[in-house]
This record gives sequence, C-alpha cells and structure tokens, in this order.
Amino acid sequence: MNVLIVDDEPLARERLSRLVGELDGYRVLEPSASNGEEALALIESLRPDVVLLDIRMPGLDGLQVAAKLCESDAPPAVIFCTAHDEFAIDAFEVSAVGYLVKPVRAEALADALKKAERPNRVQLAALTRPSVEHSGPRSHISARTRKGIELIPLDQVVFFIADHKYVTLRHEGGEVLLDEPLKALEDEFGDRFVRIHRNALVARERIERLQRTPLGHFQLHLKGLNGDALTVSRRHVAGVRKLMNHL
Repeated sequence: MNVLIVDDEPLARERLSRLVGELDGYRVLEPSASNGEEALALIESLRPDVVLLDIRMPGLDGLQVAAKLCESDAPPAVIFCTAHDEFAIDAFEVSAVGYLVKPVRAEALADALKKAERPNRVQLAALTRPSVEHSGPRSHISARTRKGIELIPLDQVVFFIADHKYVTLRHEGGEVLLDEPLKALEDEFGDRFVRIHRNALVARERIERLQRTPLGHFQLHLKGLNGDALTVSRRHVAGVRKLMNHL
C-alpha cells in the first residue's frame, strides 16, 4: 500500500516515514506534504492508498482536508496522527479509519494501517457526517488507550459502570476507561440506556431477563455478557420491569 505523509513538522514527517518504512507491505510516497493545500494536490497526483494526516496545520487543517476528500469518488483511507486527542469524534465524522496520538508508537501505527482499507462509496456514505455542527447524541464513544484513541460504536456498548473518578465502558470487544461522568452519559444517551443502579447504565436493547436470586437480590442478564449478570438496585427494579414490558 502506498502511504502519503502530511505534517507541518519536518521531524514528525521523518519519524513517520521511518516507522512506515520498517513495516512490510507499505511504501512511503515522495514528496510528503507540509500543509493541507500540498496534501490535496499530492493526493490528486499520487493517488495514495493511505494518508497519515496531521490535524493542526497552517492554512487548511487536517479535518478540512479530510472533509474535502469525502467529496471524492475514490478517496484514500485517512489516519490522523496528532498531538491532540480532543478531535477524535470530528475525525470519525470525516471518515477517518484511525486516530493516533503523538508520539506515534510503531505497534499502534501497524494496527491502524492494517485497518486502512480504501472505503467504497457505500462505506463512505455510511461513515460521513457533517463536520461543522453536531446535532444530537454521539454515534461513537472515544476512549484513550495504549493504542491511541479508540472509537467505539454506540450500538456495540453493553453497559457503563462508574467506579470512583472513571467509568468503565463494556463493549463487544472488551473494556475501556472513560473520563466522563456517568450522569453526563445518561443525559446524552438516556433514550438508549437505562439506569439499573446508582453506578450503572445498561443498553436497553441488550436486556435479556431479570432474575431474583435466592437471597432476594435482582440480577439483570444482558446479551453480550456471556452469562454474567449485573445487580439491579431495589429502587430501580420497578423501572426496569416497566421497561421490559415495552421491549
């Protein structure tokens, strides 16, 4: 796969070029680009398979470049490489397939490149969202992990559980920690998640059955938990039962 590097910092371009060069199956295209205008011109002429794209650059920034690429018939896959993690949701909304936080680790880069398949028109239409204004709740949750920024589709989330200052998000592929209050998540996603305990929200569509234990406790079984169950507090049992009657 042919990879184009776009970054306004020469040292960053050199490091990315070296990291990509150490991986089998990838070739760094020359020249690289130092700003958004150069990036668009080189993408047009070189037709890369993947673009490693910085976000904060003079002139057109990386998000604007990616948004313009969304208008192309056959856009390259975009992987953002940036020192700033607050743009993760914006990155997804312009169809990025990866989001790496600098300094980029070789393992994380390799993982992102493996996922960087050029989207077809159907995929592009499904992924593209307006990048200027956001209306309604997010479609993905972003979490900072050892791989960089992970974007978890909301429909893959099984539950949120608060523990001290962090919230654990359990999804189909594992768990991540969020630095977001449970109450804020409930306010944003209250139409898709229900509170079953003072420290737990579960996906409504994942609810399978409510069971009372011999000791009188209530356990909620959820699809995607492989037989495990979560405790429902007594104050929330009635609400859960009412919800289940309408599912």
